[in-house]
Amino acid sequence: MARTPSTMLALETPAPDFSLPDVVTGKTISLTSFADKPALLVMFICEHCPYVKHVQEELARLGKDYKDRGVGIVAISANDAEKYPDDRPENLKKMAETLGFTFPFCYDETQEVAKAYTAACTPDFFLFNAERKLVYRGQLDDSRPSLTDIPVTGKDLRAALDNLLAGKPIDPDQKPSLGCNIKWKPGNEPTYFG
Repeated sequence: MARTPSTMLALETPAPDFSLPDVVTGKTISLTSFADKPALLVMFICEHCPYVKHVQEELARLGKDYKDRGVGIVAISANDAEKYPDDRPENLKKMAETLGFTFPFCYDETQEVAKAYTAACTPDFFLFNAERKLVYRGQLDDSRPSLTDIPVTGKDLRAALDNLLAGKPIDPDQKPSLGCNIKWKPGNEPTYFG
């Protein structure tokens, strides 16, 4: 498994707007879809990545655990679905339904949204406050597919979410997420990506 770290976008960066179709409902999702939420978590994931498969049940739990706590959550897949058919919208829809995602799962066909967020890997997490300024970017927790002795708990991301909701400071010393690189379409690789 190739391991690619997050770019670690600068904290306080404003959330880039987007307008993408939810693969489950077909509705268009954008920043304004979450206008009433005091927190917004944007997750770049996909169907085929072993790093995502390793944490996908915890992602579903996060959705359920924070749904009634005012956290807006959106998952986005930006992989080249032609070369990686597991990541086609119909397969993303099956994944969302099988896992019981309570949040929209969007497909970024142009990959422009992934570039705007400087997403580099799957999974890649970006947490924004009520003013939609970045307060956390980094790993879910210390677990990895190859580290069977470390359980998937979501402790790093959950700590950031809990502090944000409680009005407490979030530790700026954050560890990058690690996963498979986003599968860029030929010639579409962003300049920030190695």
